[in-house]
Amino acid sequence: MTMKHLVVNGLRLEYLDYPAHRPGLPTILMLHEGLGCIAMWRHFPERVAAVTGCRVIVWSRAGYGHSQPYAEARTPRYMHREALEALPALLAELGVERLLLFGHSDGGSIALIFAGAFPDVPLGAIVMAPHEFVEEETLTGILAAKEAWTATDLPQKLARYHADVDRVFADWNDTWLSPPFRDWNIEEYLPQIRCPVLAIQGEDDEYATMRQIDTIAEQVADTTLLKLPQCGHSPHRDQPAAVLGAVDAFVRRLSGS
Repeated sequence: MTMKHLVVNGLRLEYLDYPAHRPGLPTILMLHEGLGCIAMWRHFPERVAAVTGCRVIVWSRAGYGHSQPYAEARTPRYMHREALEALPALLAELGVERLLLFGHSDGGSIALIFAGAFPDVPLGAIVMAPHEFVEEETLTGILAAKEAWTATDLPQKLARYHADVDRVFADWNDTWLSPPFRDWNIEEYLPQIRCPVLAIQGEDDEYATMRQIDTIAEQVADTTLLKLPQCGHSPHRDQPAAVLGAVDAFVRRLSGS
């Protein structure tokens, strides 16, 4: 698969576009985690495309991977910016109409904000380990990542994937650990979501409790929960078969097949 590029709101972003194998299905747009990018999904988007038959688009948000960064410093509303400004512009550039969002961690939160802000647009949303509010468990996990950044080879590992790895890590870590971010909350968007939601979380998630996806089920009428044992913050890596099976069933339900 050849890397492609497009300009969104003045920034050159990288993306991959896997074609559909079956007609009449929605386009799956994948949104990566807070330290992620296209390359860090590895072969998972390709597997999603093969299992579901859908067109699958995966992209690196501004500043991640080899996508051009924002000139401005990050604020606590960085996920709102992605959901309310960047994502609509990206969809317009790509001409995507029948949309199924698929987000992991930060990407899951962005998907939920978008689905609540534009309730008539997505046909469905799949969110893995999303955040709607800040928990102490989240901050503990992020503090542990900060220690690993200074004490291990984590910088070298992440540098394989990002053009500016120092900024990627600092933007994520410093923002989440900043005092203003403790009040970050996107629950106001949940009651506005009209599309079906599949919410997936590992029982051993090092960054959150099950309260995150339980909250979605309490506020979004059509929510399916998948709680995976022996699974951490990245269900697609720890339990890929279970995730792919659930995604395929969700797509079949949406398409009526």
